[in-house]
Amino acid sequence: MTGDDLRSKFLTYFEQRGHTIVKSSSLVPDDDPTLLFTNAGMVQFKRTFLGEDKRPYVRGVSSQKCVRAGGKHNDLENVGHTGRHHTFFEMLGNFSFGDYFKERAIELAWDLVTKGYGIPEDILWVSVYEKDDEAHRLWSSHTGIPEDRIVRLGEKDNFWSMGDTGPCGPCSEILMDQGESIGCGRPECRVGCDCDRYLELWNLVFMEFNRDESGRMAPLPKPSIDTGMGLERIAAAVQGVTNNYETDLFMPIIKEIETISGHSFKESPENDVSIKVIADHSRAIAFLIGDGVLPSNEGRGYVLRRIVRRAIRYGRTLGLTRPFLHQTAGKVARVMKDSYPELLEADAYIKNIIKNEEDRFLGTLDTGLRVLEDALGELKAKGISGVPGDLIFKMYDTYGFPVDIIQDIVRDDGMTLDIAGFEAAMDQQRLRSRSSWKGAGGQETAEAYKVLSAQGIRTEFKGYDNTSIESEALMVVRDGKAVEQATAGDPIELVSGTTPFYGEAGGQVGDRGRIFGKDFEMEVTDTVRDPNDIFIHKGKVLQGSITPGQKVTLTVDKERRLAIARNHTATHILHAVLRQILGDHVKQSGSLVTPDRMRFDFTHFSAVDEKTLQDIEILVNDRIQQNIPLQIEEMDADEAFESGATALFEEKYGDRVRLVAIEDFSKELCGGTHTGRTGDIGLFKVVSEGSVAAGVRRIEALTGKAAISHTQETSRTLHTLAQMLKIKPEELIERFQKTLTQLKSVDKELAALKAKKAVAASDRLLSEVKSVNGVSVLAQEVSVETPAALRDLADRFKAKMKSGIVVLGSRTSDKALLVVVVTKEHLGRYHAGQIVKQVAAVVGGGGGGRPDMAQAGGSKPEKLSEALDIVFDIVARG
Repeated sequence: MTGDDLRSKFLTYFEQRGHTIVKSSSLVPDDDPTLLFTNAGMVQFKRTFLGEDKRPYVRGVSSQKCVRAGGKHNDLENVGHTGRHHTFFEMLGNFSFGDYFKERAIELAWDLVTKGYGIPEDILWVSVYEKDDEAHRLWSSHTGIPEDRIVRLGEKDNFWSMGDTGPCGPCSEILMDQGESIGCGRPECRVGCDCDRYLELWNLVFMEFNRDESGRMAPLPKPSIDTGMGLERIAAAVQGVTNNYETDLFMPIIKEIETISGHSFKESPENDVSIKVIADHSRAIAFLIGDGVLPSNEGRGYVLRRIVRRAIRYGRTLGLTRPFLHQTAGKVARVMKDSYPELLEADAYIKNIIKNEEDRFLGTLDTGLRVLEDALGELKAKGISGVPGDLIFKMYDTYGFPVDIIQDIVRDDGMTLDIAGFEAAMDQQRLRSRSSWKGAGGQETAEAYKVLSAQGIRTEFKGYDNTSIESEALMVVRDGKAVEQATAGDPIELVSGTTPFYGEAGGQVGDRGRIFGKDFEMEVTDTVRDPNDIFIHKGKVLQGSITPGQKVTLTVDKERRLAIARNHTATHILHAVLRQILGDHVKQSGSLVTPDRMRFDFTHFSAVDEKTLQDIEILVNDRIQQNIPLQIEEMDADEAFESGATALFEEKYGDRVRLVAIEDFSKELCGGTHTGRTGDIGLFKVVSEGSVAAGVRRIEALTGKAAISHTQETSRTLHTLAQMLKIKPEELIERFQKTLTQLKSVDKELAALKAKKAVAASDRLLSEVKSVNGVSVLAQEVSVETPAALRDLADRFKAKMKSGIVVLGSRTSDKALLVVVVTKEHLGRYHAGQIVKQVAAVVGGGGGGRPDMAQAGGSKPEKLSEALDIVFDIVARG
């Protein structure tokens, strides 16, 4: 059976036994700020396990995309060195939400493994949590597995939790004995050993508890089942190989690497590690970008960047000096196309992102190697045999160098690595990384609203066709807690059974307006939508009082809603125009739709020039002027995708979706509010275009009245400038060009005068050179404004002196600048970095650099003369 066959068999097996097939969620957890990535099949069901979300089924089955490259479950450093660890993998899982428990879970798992997948019973083992007598009894009585092949293990191996907090419970694993030849050979080797002999196939978690931040475990509302089996591992078992990389899920990618590199898999252990790393990382990179993650220096994007750079670095060991990852990632899309067709559809986009990142890092890689070599040279010169942890971290964090690469480089020199110092720096980085994405998962649910969602209550949104409706107040919340009454002046949040108010989502801000009742009025300043589809109206009670159960009238601010709709519809037109003019690689990467303006982020790898921007603006306005009616309808998701609709990576879609179409020009899945016709937008005006991240551009624009006001203000400004210069507006460009030419001429003359003055000054200052300890030393203050100018002047003195030490200082209003240059014949006795550090201390600063040149600065320019005076003493001490 192929990997596709195994996945399909798993889903069908459980569907036939009353389970609902649930589509894999995104690798970016939806509304869960505790996780960097989806790392297990149960992540999308977390709220269900906690009793906060009621689903229309009590049994589920899925094949979930997972990434383990950060946080509690992190396999990154093991990848390539074993045959079973991966950054990206698929987890097959069946789930029971308060329905069946241990007995049925054990029966189903054993039946599928032995009869469905045909794994011989005599090579299977089972592990249970050491205190779980019930699981031990059930395995023995319901499967017939011998007692001596049921092993009790401790909390480390057989108690599972998704993260530091959240659902958890004892677990039981089905393992396969791959034979002594695969093991470590130690006499004590048994289930629980770190070697590959006993392969963990399927983990059955008996979800009973919820662990809070203090570590306390409270029982879940209903004991449930969460199981997980790696598709890659069961593929290896069924396909008769002992290494996941030899399955049909990986071999096509490995063949691509062999073709590109000229090296063969199993050619040598060293090359095998590199090939496995590249194959694994290619999958993770393709799927992460496909789910909307882009390389960056923080959070999820930072982890993606590390994975990309690690793969590139291992590519170097295979002699790959040009970009190659975009090719291997393209192979991933073709291998996975039947189960994940969206990956192939986004193939050009994914390849462009990767190619851009590869181009950026190839220069960084060479720079990093030089930096490391320079740093190691300084350590050796000082007789230091240990590589400090902060240097290891710098190479790892800034240049993407894994620790083992640094170890390889220093091994021949007998140098050791300060791993403890490196780990300490890594711990600090993890805290910084966590803080950059914590809370970025979306609107969290306050405890008060969990009561509603646990009952299956959802707010019904009726705002597409109405801006005012009557409903009932279901809950009133003040300071995060449900209250029985709120009165005038109270800041509150109100939940109603139905609402016309749009809750912030998909980049569109929430509605504002008023809520009225008998002797009650509330101003709504924002509306948000929580993860369980509860719409929360935030605002203040203006008069009277409100209690749950009271009838209310909810009225949206129509003018504000229409302004938002103009901007939202304009983003759809802009997206289609960008793809038409710039190319199909353009994908929406984010947006903001407010009543005042719109912001649209998109993938593109260079600035959009002024002429192209004008073409984009003209074409958008053409579509507006055609006054095309929007066609909006709800349909099955599969039907919408087949029609060619564009789905956005960061959005979560259910089985039913809302398709917004503007003829055949634009088709997008969108839950936002829109104009009835494109002509309702009025006018579209681009106000800026720029970069927001590597490979991501941003256009900001205005529509309607705001666009007209902006155009009028720009016209006024031009006429005012023309009047000031006593010329016509159309003559402004010619006048400014002439003025700029004159200014450049003046600047050139001024630069020549300054250079002449500097040369004269340098000749004069050479008379100040003193001989100290047999060394010519110049320590003087000069009048330059930048570190670069100071360095250039020092090089000029060095060239004229031919031999010696040059120390120059300059001052600005709030700081002092210093530079030290040492000619090569004195490098054995003097180090520029050490000299500048001592001198800089006097002016309240610090610095460093190479032995031959170093720069520094300080916050006490008034002490510059004193600092330069000590140079001679430093040289005298040798």
